[in-house]
Amino acid sequence: MSGRGPDEKLTIKEVLADLKVAPATFYRWRQLGRAPRSIKLPNGDVRIRRSEYERWLSEREDAA
Repeated sequence: MSGRGPDEKLTIKEVLADLKVAPATFYRWRQLGRAPRSIKLPNGDVRIRRSEYERWLSEREDAA
């Protein structure tokens, strides 16, 4: 992923591409509270702060 800063907002599509998981898997993680924290925009789109995504990935690494 290109780095534009920790406050960059990533789309779900960008996160899926980086993780190489199916959308259904990611949305199941969200339902279970296991996905990175996200921001729901007024139009229904979802964004994830890069800093939150990186924090979430680091936690997964420690748990492995």
